[in-house]
Amino acid sequence: MNASDVMTRKIVMIDGGASLREAIRLMLDNNISGLPVVDAAGKVEGILTEGDLLRRAEIATERKHWPWLDFLLGPGRMASDYVKTHGRVCHELMSRDVVSVEPEAPLADIVDLMERRRIKRVPVIENGALVGMVSRVDLLAALARTLDAPQPVAGGDDAIREQVLAELDKVEWAPRSGLTITVNAGIVELDGVVLDEHEREALRVAAENVPGVKGVADRLVWVEPVSGTVIEGANENAAKPPVR
Repeated sequence: MNASDVMTRKIVMIDGGASLREAIRLMLDNNISGLPVVDAAGKVEGILTEGDLLRRAEIATERKHWPWLDFLLGPGRMASDYVKTHGRVCHELMSRDVVSVEPEAPLADIVDLMERRRIKRVPVIENGALVGMVSRVDLLAALARTLDAPQPVAGGDDAIREQVLAELDKVEWAPRSGLTITVNAGIVELDGVVLDEHEREALRVAAENVPGVKGVADRLVWVEPVSGTVIEGANENAAKPPVR
């Protein structure tokens, strides 16, 4: 999926000359945590988010600096902080380093961008115009739609086993030896050795995600790879049906 598949097209935005009071009211009334700040031509100048408003003189949350740190930072930095804590106009308070994407941007790239820049929303811009916003909520809604979509038709035991094996072939963490997978009446049976407890859980998840699986019987043995010590013997718990 791309940005255009999940983005919010009805955008709540604000003019750079608008007041802080107007911006806060827009956020509260629309239940959003950030606003694109635009100029008269509709071009994005910045983003004003709740994070930009955490440090405010009105509620006594402005950052307190040690005198020696003020000396190192210099008057310019202190003056900039003062604007952030006392300013009353959007263009004084907004974050100017705007990160945007195009409508064709893959969701994987957008998530990478959000994590790397520690941001919660990304403007979508096409031919210089703001056409949408992708936020974490939009990604969550896309995930929900995917989970609610009709599931593939389940196959028999042989087909289930082949799908489990195919999924394990895609990943690097799966054991390449010492693992036996069988399927009996929809129950995936895991036998063999794992060298890390996390492998056990991941194997179970891989099996549960295959359509038609009615449960996973875990009989894996966890062995410490250096000494060969058996840390945990086979798990004889009854197979539980997977959550769909």
